Amino acid sequence: MLDKLLDGIDILGLYFGLAGIFFFIGMAIQDVLKKGDVPKFGRYVVWLVLFLGCSGFIAKGLIQVFWQGAGVG
Repeated sequence: MLDKLLDGIDILGLYFGLAGIFFFIGMAIQDVLKKGDVPKFGRYVVWLVLFLGCSGFIAKGLIQVFWQGAGVG
């Protein structure tokens, strides 16, 4: 019982930690873009790349959850 609870807390800590890292990366990028006077098109490209990286991570997690639930992996 305690092992499952600790595993759940560990997983939640990992996901919240990674979400925090993505948040701070986004804040750092925003700061660099503002201080560097980057044109609008360049800003959109940077945010698109950041979004695709985050969405790829989320998609990987969802695929892993669905496959494990179906007994594939």
